Amino acid sequence: MTTITRRILVEKLLDYLNHRIPLAALVDWAEFAMIDTRFDPEADTARLMDVLSYVAAGDTPDFPLTWDILSDFLDKLGAPVRVELASR
Repeated sequence: MTTITRRILVEKLLDYLNHRIPLAALVDWAEFAMIDTRFDPEADTARLMDVLSYVAAGDTPDFPLTWDILSDFLDKLGAPVRVELASR
């Protein structure tokens, strides 16, 4: 059984935004987490479930994982993002 914390969810969203995982991997992770998960007793479970359930449907047209939506989720999870140009 997976324990979902705010930190784990933030890390997964950032992995996707930073192209470390593809959309399919993020959605698969969220779908599995919805089935086999528990939440930290100190967690804001309702907020985590809202984000997790949206992400689990992120491969459908009705639940697009746009920059605006993902940055809003991160802000609500206490991890506001700032965009900077990465050097190559």
